[in-house]
Amino acid sequence: MKEKTSLLFDVLGSYYKSNNEHLFRCPYCKHHKRKFSVNIERGVYKCWVCDIKGRNLYRLIRRFGSLKQQEVWKAFSGEKTDLNGFDNLFDEDEEESFEQILQMPPSFRSLCGTNSFKTPLRYLEKRGIDKKDILKWKMGFCSEGPYQGRIIIPSFNENGDLNYFIARTFTDNYKRYLNPPVSRDIVFNELYVDFDKEVTIVEGAFDAVKAENAIPILGSTIRETSRLFRRIVENNTPVLLALDPDAKYKAENIKRLFLKYGIEVRELQYDDERDIGDMSKEEVKNLSQNAPLIKEDDSLVSAISNL
Repeated sequence: MKEKTSLLFDVLGSYYKSNNEHLFRCPYCKHHKRKFSVNIERGVYKCWVCDIKGRNLYRLIRRFGSLKQQEVWKAFSGEKTDLNGFDNLFDEDEEESFEQILQMPPSFRSLCGTNSFKTPLRYLEKRGIDKKDILKWKMGFCSEGPYQGRIIIPSFNENGDLNYFIARTFTDNYKRYLNPPVSRDIVFNELYVDFDKEVTIVEGAFDAVKAENAIPILGSTIRETSRLFRRIVENNTPVLLALDPDAKYKAENIKRLFLKYGIEVRELQYDDERDIGDMSKEEVKNLSQNAPLIKEDDSLVSAISNL
């Protein structure tokens, strides 16, 4: 019991105890209060905010923990390691089919089909974003409230529901991004992604605007248990890795993860230190066409050279 509690602490973070319940911050909806209740003795969990629930604590460890933590949990539970369990890697309980759905900020103003809002439009123009991009990505801005003075780039799930948005300042606010306090474990704008074609993995949404069939990772890396990784592996989708030039260590980890699952990976080779968000679409297109295929040996040599 103590060992399992300690491992859950490592995976989910700090908690407080109320009777037989351990209350964490929800790893799904990321609510700021500890409303994610775990009963270790009964092996069940439930979030009192987003209503996600389940009857198998190992699914939490598998989804949010490392491979080592998964093996430790199995040892505690007396489960045998199944090295042939690839087919079950992405199984989910019916209770875990949670899809977060958001509302746009109340003061959201669309920039599609208007030239009236000069300041945000000038900011986007300086970043090489034109009216076609604004229309395609459904961009807008907020005129007041907590997201005032910020460009809003929404994300829609495969059903067309809003599940996230990027809020980037176009003023002098010291905090460049102020995004919603919800889970980032999504496929950004999955509604428009074609997994039958090569997908381009980029850092942020403004990078994705410049590339074809692109998905921003919205975080420090891609985890083996993330929705994005699962969708790519399920569809055997080729990947073009186009992370920022200064993210070499991050890129190496992601390359090795995809190669481990037999995913074809190409990687953008930069001519200078600019991110693709600072390039023109034509420059990004040319670099993409010339991106070499990465082999497992290449990734290993690159990782060693970066030590």
